Amino acid sequence: MRKTRPGTVTGDAARITRVDEVDARTVDLTIASPALGRDGHARILLPAVPVPGADTPVLLLLHGCCDMIPGWTAWTANTDVAELTAGTGVMVVMPEAGTHGMYSDWWNHGAGGPPAWETFHLRELLPLVEREFGAGGRRAVAGLSMGGLGTLGYAARHRDLFRSAASFSGVLHTVPGADVLMEMVAAFGGEPLALWGDPVEQAAIWHAHSPYELAPRLRGLPLYIASGDGTPGPLDPPGAADDALEATLALANRAFVERAGELGLTVTANLYGPGTHTWPYWERELHRAFPMLMRSIGATRGR
Repeated sequence: MRKTRPGTVTGDAARITRVDEVDARTVDLTIASPALGRDGHARILLPAVPVPGADTPVLLLLHGCCDMIPGWTAWTANTDVAELTAGTGVMVVMPEAGTHGMYSDWWNHGAGGPPAWETFHLRELLPLVEREFGAGGRRAVAGLSMGGLGTLGYAARHRDLFRSAASFSGVLHTVPGADVLMEMVAAFGGEPLALWGDPVEQAAIWHAHSPYELAPRLRGLPLYIASGDGTPGPLDPPGAADDALEATLALANRAFVERAGELGLTVTANLYGPGTHTWPYWERELHRAFPMLMRSIGATRGR
């Protein structure tokens, strides 16, 4: 194991049990994870441009909920992220987060234990990628929808790990949407109160997982926040219907951006109006956030 550096995470109980080479840059990992109580997965886009030394900059890229395909493959299946990053020295790490894991260690009625997604991502996966693939301590994080929740939550709760963060149509205010989140967990066979408990009785836990409430901890961190308003936009097919989910998230994103302004956070906001909760918008916003993300970790720009 390497000596630890500032911003290096530790933890050594997890282990990689399988590496599948998808193509010249893409590998899929299977990881025996005590935090999950089962195997976890991640896809890695290796840097196309060699990086001097071993401290390769990292973009942790988080998927949304409810994917029909494995979440760790969603970004490469639905966007041009491989092409976008080909001209850089960045390593893109895309972990599994379950259909409804909410990027957190579940409360489980006070007992803790699996699934502990935050521990899996930050205390198990990142150290393995450092040791086995040469990932360094310069990291940015970005994600969509549920992954936006994870992006700002991770950045706020672990300020030493990330140098910038970008959220696309993110779940940025959990408390007003508590009923919706619990219904989503139930729809996928989970126990709603096992996530963060009752929104009233365990209010402190809910607030600790709300980017809106955590905003003061993001001071000094470059942020990119984007969402549509749920009406069909330029990237939607003709005849597309209004999108109630994006419309709801638009309210939370606007509230977050307003609070960020009041707190003096370093935020670039693109509340772009017409646009639905769909991949073409998230791909576009990744392109728009990309220069800031790469600049923060000292990676080259790419195309």
